[in-house]
Amino acid sequence: MNTPSLKTPHASVPAPVADSACPTLSAPHHLRCELRPDPLGIDELQPRVSWRLNDSRRGAAQTAFQVVVASELELLQGRTADLWDSGKIDSDQSVAVTYAGRPLVSRQRCWWRVRVWDQAGEMSAWSEPACWEMGLLCADDWSAHWIGANTNDATKSGPCPHMRREWRIDKPVAKARLYATARGLFGLELNGKRVGHDELAPGWTDYHKRLMYLTYDITDELHSGENVIGAILGDGWYCGHMLWESKRNLYGEQPSLLLQIEVEFEDGTSQTIRSDENWRTSDGPILASDLYNGEEYDARLEMPGWSSPGFDASGWSTAAFAQSTSAQIVAKRNETVQVIEELTPVAMTEPEEGVYVFDLGQNMVGRARLRLRGESGQQITLRFAEMLNDDGTVYVENLRTAKATDRYTFRGHDKVETDGVDTNDLETDVEIWEPRFTFHGFRYVELTGCTTPPDITAVTGIVLHSNMPHTGHFECSHPKINRLQKNILWGQKGNFLDVPTDCPQRDERLGWTGDAQVFVRTAAFNMDVSAFFEKWGFDVVDAQTSDGAFTHIAPDILGVGGSAGWADAGVLCPWTIYLCFGQKKILEQNFEPMLHWIEYQKRTSHELIRPSEGYGDWLAIDAVEPGRAPTPIDLIGTAYFAHTTRITARIARILGKSEEAQRLEQLADQIREAFNRQFVTPGGRVVGHTQTGYLIALGFDLLPEDLVPTAVDHLVHLIEIRDWHLSTGFLGTPLLLPVLTRFGRTDVAYRLIQQETYPSWLYPGEQGATTMWERWNSYTKADGFGDVNMNSFNHYAFGAVGEWLYATVGGIDLDPQRPGYQHAIIRPDPGTAAYGLQWAKADLETPYGKLHSHWTIDGKQFTLHVTIPPNATATVHLPAVGIESVQESGRPLESAVDLHGVISDKQARTVRCEVGAGSYVFVSQGLDGLA
Repeated sequence: MNTPSLKTPHASVPAPVADSACPTLSAPHHLRCELRPDPLGIDELQPRVSWRLNDSRRGAAQTAFQVVVASELELLQGRTADLWDSGKIDSDQSVAVTYAGRPLVSRQRCWWRVRVWDQAGEMSAWSEPACWEMGLLCADDWSAHWIGANTNDATKSGPCPHMRREWRIDKPVAKARLYATARGLFGLELNGKRVGHDELAPGWTDYHKRLMYLTYDITDELHSGENVIGAILGDGWYCGHMLWESKRNLYGEQPSLLLQIEVEFEDGTSQTIRSDENWRTSDGPILASDLYNGEEYDARLEMPGWSSPGFDASGWSTAAFAQSTSAQIVAKRNETVQVIEELTPVAMTEPEEGVYVFDLGQNMVGRARLRLRGESGQQITLRFAEMLNDDGTVYVENLRTAKATDRYTFRGHDKVETDGVDTNDLETDVEIWEPRFTFHGFRYVELTGCTTPPDITAVTGIVLHSNMPHTGHFECSHPKINRLQKNILWGQKGNFLDVPTDCPQRDERLGWTGDAQVFVRTAAFNMDVSAFFEKWGFDVVDAQTSDGAFTHIAPDILGVGGSAGWADAGVLCPWTIYLCFGQKKILEQNFEPMLHWIEYQKRTSHELIRPSEGYGDWLAIDAVEPGRAPTPIDLIGTAYFAHTTRITARIARILGKSEEAQRLEQLADQIREAFNRQFVTPGGRVVGHTQTGYLIALGFDLLPEDLVPTAVDHLVHLIEIRDWHLSTGFLGTPLLLPVLTRFGRTDVAYRLIQQETYPSWLYPGEQGATTMWERWNSYTKADGFGDVNMNSFNHYAFGAVGEWLYATVGGIDLDPQRPGYQHAIIRPDPGTAAYGLQWAKADLETPYGKLHSHWTIDGKQFTLHVTIPPNATATVHLPAVGIESVQESGRPLESAVDLHGVISDKQARTVRCEVGAGSYVFVSQGLDGLA
């Protein structure tokens, strides 16, 4: 990427935007600021802007751009950029261009647009205007106070406080913003209507160090006369149950609110409504809410109109001031949790009298919406489970202490006759409810307390997760591999709920760092997780110990760190996000903490060998089998020490820190030498002689070149003696297929991915899985359920194989030298006749647009359809006996004018070429041994 030099204009008058020629190209589109469209309330002083070219021609590329930013839309439309005019910058950069204009201030709205020049020097039209708005940048911008109820017994979940504030507006409103955060969870209502679409807001952070606020545009929701803002508070992560010991109050004892409404009137005056002593509070119908245990609701206690003008709140109490905080209050930088989709039951059974079980057909995360009739005071109980017992009842033993139970008490209706029609048959008698401040992991919903059998429509599954855009799609000719990919995606949906959790159902649901680092690359194929991991990166750094160790979960409530593969997430996750999305800022934000982690490892090692402490290759098969020893933990730790040191050195180079890079490179070389002295014999045998040991040594480039073939042979032998099955755990499994492919044994990789017996990726699907499981045999049709102490049916770690499906089977991979897929590697490997596939298709929405790879086999012919987005390029690899056997769009490859760098490797039976943006069809003929 050609990084431009951007200068701040020094002129004291607005800069005119020159139009020296008529545009001949379509305008750029897909404008983003800080990774989101038109973000509201950001606190980045130099925001990053990005765009995509709107050009389908082959070879379409950007050679220059101009960004203009104005404080008013009218100024922008009038071709005046009073905040920043970059001028024409000769650069191909269209991702993460840093604002370099006049200093931005709190609440400032910025309008911007961009135009580009192509490879022929032709200029585009200006893009449609986009905008961003600054949030509250300084602590002094907050005049609100923390308020709460102070009425609950802190030893248990009590009624959720309802809070309200009335005020009057007598002038036309020009603009109104609402800023809110909570220690706990908040739900907002304004004049009787819900504010926003966010769930479990503001999300989870270390509340002692960082609190996120959300910004809402409420201009159109205010009206002349009386207005009312209402808030409901829930315990959430702040003071609800956490951890397997059923602890409460890890951050504080009572939820509290910080809220500020700023109204600007058309006459230039303003008004501020803040959380203070003028608020009133009362209990309401939510009697208890807890993330682990569920929610209890009594509809008889509903207060119709409580957040609307005219409601009688004379019996409400004055809100109490809550203790202030020294934590940073920052703008929320990632997507909020929202309702993403709804699932309807596929079946309803009655395994016991009066016990009704609804099957949603898919293990999911969220809550259930209840739709039933009932008598006043009648209580319905909902329990949630991922699996059923043999007798059809819900299996809840694996939830451990989490109750995962919701209770609803009916409001009820008087039964009267109206023109001969029984009102109990009217739609108005149906009560509809779903909880507000809890979530469950479940496929099955048990309903008890019904006086008459419910209809199958009584329950709807409401799917919740962070609202990240879906970016990837993969499918192939093997239906069971397609089912695997679907299970991987649902595992990600279920566990990417503001932080990357390990599981969503039991008394845990924590941001385990090891799980996240092995899965992050797969996650980045399935969804745009750039903002999600930027936010979580702050959680990881906030949790870093004073001596430099990254912790095992983030946000951290365990206080334990340093385990190899887990703590290394502090390096590996930012690095992967940089590679996948091209955002250098995440490296800048995390570089110093990375250095502290490297120094911690160096300081606590003995002659650069890490101690035998940590989780090792968690849940490895060879770790639990009698008579077998797991991969040595000191081997794993030393390998990760070398690996993350090498990556941190690369990051130092990228950031222009050459002296630091050189020091780290030398350290990485020294650790590599120590690793070989301690763990590798002269004959190439790795201590422990496990699959994971060889995978780590090979995957992290730790072995001398002459020992690599021997190590590969050992690895394949260890797979073969298990009848072509894996024996790896959390750390080894993600490396297994990529390492085999990299070192020329894709045949073994295909054999493994298609295994259907234990242990294998397809085995859980054969047992009925609809998500990824914590263990390969969490449940078997033959033996039933595994150990209830650790038996999650929604655990994404083993789904890290999705990276290999996209990159090797689908054929879409990245080039580390040009991150964010500005240069892609298209290299599908169809396998062999014995273990390959007939076709595969992969799509990926990159920062530049959609990448597409679709290959098919017909006899001895291999056909590959490729699409590269504008302003990007790719190297295409395809199987071939030689250049002369390949055509592109019906033309001999060697004479295709849109290709260059064509190289044939007859020994490897491949041809590769360099292509620019556009769509291509390659046909390779005369191939033997294809699937």
